[in-house]
Amino acid sequence: MSRFTHGELKSVLGAGLLSFPVTHMTPDLAFDERAYRDHVAWLAGHPAAGLFAAGGTGEFFSLTPAEVGRVVRAAVDEAPDGMPIIAPAGYGTALAAELARDAEEAGADAVLLLPPYLTEAPQAGLAAHVRAVCAATSLGVIVYHRANAAFTVETVARLAEDCPNLIGFKDGVGDIELMSRLYATVGDALLYVGGLPTAETFALPYLELGVTTYSSAMFNFVPGFALDFYDAVRARDHAGVYGRLAEFVLPYLDIRNRSAGYAVSIVKAGLAAIGRPAGPVRPPLTDLTEAELADLAELIKKVSR
Repeated sequence: MSRFTHGELKSVLGAGLLSFPVTHMTPDLAFDERAYRDHVAWLAGHPAAGLFAAGGTGEFFSLTPAEVGRVVRAAVDEAPDGMPIIAPAGYGTALAAELARDAEEAGADAVLLLPPYLTEAPQAGLAAHVRAVCAATSLGVIVYHRANAAFTVETVARLAEDCPNLIGFKDGVGDIELMSRLYATVGDALLYVGGLPTAETFALPYLELGVTTYSSAMFNFVPGFALDFYDAVRARDHAGVYGRLAEFVLPYLDIRNRSAGYAVSIVKAGLAAIGRPAGPVRPPLTDLTEAELADLAELIKKVSR
C-alpha cells in the first residue's frame, strides 16, 4: 500500500521535479545493487518530488522481472520518508499486471505503465490493457503515452472515469493539440507529466498545457542545475530558461543526438564524468565513445556546483 492517497500523490508529484535514476551495472552487466543504493541515497539528498525506479532511463527494457523487483525494493529502502517511488510495469498485459502487483508488495507508491512490447494496438485494446493493470493494484497508475501506446483523448477520458486509481498521464509524443484537448476535457482529474526525451527542452511551453512537472534525466548527474532549471520554468522566467537551454541543454542534445539510444547512454556517461560511475548500458544500447565522453565532461564543468 502506498504511503499516500491518490490525491496526495498527484499533489506531491505535480509540485516538484521528477527523475529516473539510472540502473547501475557491473562491468559484466549484472545489477550493481550497492552502487545503485548509494546513488538513490545521493539523489534523495536533493529535493526531487519523486523517483521512477527502473524506468526508461533505468533501462527497464533490458531488465528481467526479477531484476525490476530488486531495483524497486532497493529504491524504496533508500528513499527518505516523503519521497514517492514509482515502479515500472510494461510489456504484455499479464506481465504488466504481475509487475504492478509486485510493485505494491515492494512498497512502491505508484506505477508507471510503459508501452506494450512491439505490437501496435487499437484504442479498445489499449484501454483494456490499462484497466487490467489498474485492477491488479491499489496503487496509483500513470500511463506513458508514447510509441505504440498512443492514446486518444476519448480513451483517456473514459479510463479516468472508469479507473479510480488512474492518476496520471505522462506524455512522450509531443502532440500539442492532443495535450490541449486532454486538459480541457479531463482537467485536474489527472496529473500531467512531461516525458519527452530531455524534457527540459519542452518544459516551459508545456507548463501552459497543465504539465506542471516532468522527468529529468540530467538530475542524475547535475541535480543542482536540473532543480534550478525547473524553478525557472515554474517561475515562468523566460530569460533563465532560455539562457540555461543555450548554455547546457542544447549542446547536451547535440551530443545525445549523435547515435540512437544515447538518450539513456548519455546519462550514465554524465555520471562517469562527475566521478560517480554507473557502469555500462546493456545491449542493444551502446555507450558513448571516449571522445564523446570528453565533450560531455567539458560541458558539465560549465554548470557543476
